[in-house]
Amino acid sequence: MNLQALADQLEKKVDCQVSVHVPMKNFTTWRVGGPAELMINPHHIEDIENGVLFAKEYGLPITVIGNGSNLLILDGGIRGLVIKLGEFKDVSQKGDLITAEAGVMLPVLSRMACNASLSGLEFAVGIPATLGGALVMNAGAFGQDMGSLVQEVETIDYQGNQQRLSKDELSFSYRTSSLARQELIILRTVLRFDPADKEEIAARMKENKARRTRIQPMGLPSAGSVFRNPSQNYAGRLIEELGLKGQRIGDAMVSTKHGNFIINCGCATGGEILTLIKTIQERVYEQKEIILVPEVLIIGEEG
Repeated sequence: MNLQALADQLEKKVDCQVSVHVPMKNFTTWRVGGPAELMINPHHIEDIENGVLFAKEYGLPITVIGNGSNLLILDGGIRGLVIKLGEFKDVSQKGDLITAEAGVMLPVLSRMACNASLSGLEFAVGIPATLGGALVMNAGAFGQDMGSLVQEVETIDYQGNQQRLSKDELSFSYRTSSLARQELIILRTVLRFDPADKEEIAARMKENKARRTRIQPMGLPSAGSVFRNPSQNYAGRLIEELGLKGQRIGDAMVSTKHGNFIINCGCATGGEILTLIKTIQERVYEQKEIILVPEVLIIGEEG
């Protein structure tokens, strides 16, 4: 069965558009990535359930994305079904708890918490990620992270089974979580905050945003920090010490402002960014005997 025929079959089972050969560069902050064979942007949990069951029936791989802010999608694109969770944006607050769906952007959630005089997400005001992706990778900054806020996560697995996981059933560590090692799609989560003075929260958010502007490149497409910081060191510092700032392959360049950022200077490809990542890893290992592990997720097929 060809892709259009598959799309026609899937459209009978979901209440959303099914797109074919979708250029993923339009859905990543790096602005690179080959085509996804099939993609849906569901509005309802039933559409996710029907989508994953359809993929299982036809043997299609499943890829879930949010805002694409931590993804390097290669030029050959993504096989199977991509499920984008951008429409899952419901948020509610009760006391010191906020319940939010996976597609809510972190800056939106951060400002909502501030307006409710709830502290804990000040670090996230400048992170262009959705809540779901931020939970999977345990996004963090300035000594704080998502995992410390989580009380409960509601998920659906690739067989269509829904479940609730309490914080005691989850584990979070530096830039990863137990959620990353399972075939689960995050639907919503409950976060617990600390009540605090709204003006003090707003001041911390303003300071964090200003700090990001000072030390990070903001004007060109990137995916944030490319590498995890190794123990007792910083990836950006190691890259700078080796004189790799400004290193360029095609339109992919190590930022001259922050060594742990690779920016797209125009028409970079996924292959150029991947080659630059590997070049940095090789140079750092040769000179420092330190293995830099990518923080970004590298998915898809090479062109």
